[in-house]
Amino acid sequence: MKLPLTGIIPPMVTPLRDRDELDVGGLENLLEHILSGGVSGLFILGTTGEGPGLSYRLRRELIERVCRQVKQRVPVLVGITDTAFAESINVARWAADSGAEAVVAAPPYYLPEAQPELQEYLDHLVPELPLPLFLYNMPALTKVHFELDTIHRALAEPRIIGLKDSSGDLNYFGQAAQLLRARPDWPLLIGPEEKLLAGLQLGGHGGVSGGANLFPKLYVRLCEAHRAGQIERAQELQRHIQRISDSFYRIGKYSSSIIKGIKCALACQGVCDDFMAEPFHRFRAGERQLVQQRLRETLDALSLLNL
Repeated sequence: MKLPLTGIIPPMVTPLRDRDELDVGGLENLLEHILSGGVSGLFILGTTGEGPGLSYRLRRELIERVCRQVKQRVPVLVGITDTAFAESINVARWAADSGAEAVVAAPPYYLPEAQPELQEYLDHLVPELPLPLFLYNMPALTKVHFELDTIHRALAEPRIIGLKDSSGDLNYFGQAAQLLRARPDWPLLIGPEEKLLAGLQLGGHGGVSGGANLFPKLYVRLCEAHRAGQIERAQELQRHIQRISDSFYRIGKYSSSIIKGIKCALACQGVCDDFMAEPFHRFRAGERQLVQQRLRETLDALSLLNL
């Protein structure tokens, strides 16, 4: 894997047919749909992929199927976040055996750890891992930040190779970008796609954008426009990304609406099933009808951009 990893690395949804069953055909469709958009990598078993809600058996099957189909066309990053240290190591080993390029870990959730405890966790985790590690800052769900001092110490560890920040805090992101200048091989990736362009302008290398499951070319073209210095073009594409967020991620009042919206839109396009890992459920008929309407509007708008 060439470092720093740049561009769009979609956090792939996990197509499901039932509680513990992959939608295998849908997974195959989704992978080719995403890869056709020119993305730079693929992140599986993250938040958008409902990773912590899947059985270990299913996680292993997903890793094996994804790596087998991707065939190293792009790097595959595998989420190993877990409350159990040993299970994170197990998933990392499955990832290495299947041909993935790196693993991704957020702080263990449920009982929040202090920064010295988080640092000690990394000190113990990294030597056990068979693959390089990306840090994943997701404080809204884990209740713990990777604070900047912890990031600074991590820069001294050659097997930690990047940071994905989903905090939504652009001040933190900008400070991290300054800090990471000491390791030019470290990619800094932004999670919230509503702030993708702002993250790039602050020194980020790319984005882990959920909407790239649906419209990968849109997100890739924004990164290309930014790199080419095409400011107005990049701003226009960011406005379309914001409209996707407004159209599909805010149906209903629950945080699960983001994943439901992406999965439902994919199902409406015939890509894959939109079954959700429990305790969540797919959108009901009324919500699905709204997604279909907004999907038509979005596709019409993107067609004018040749996307």
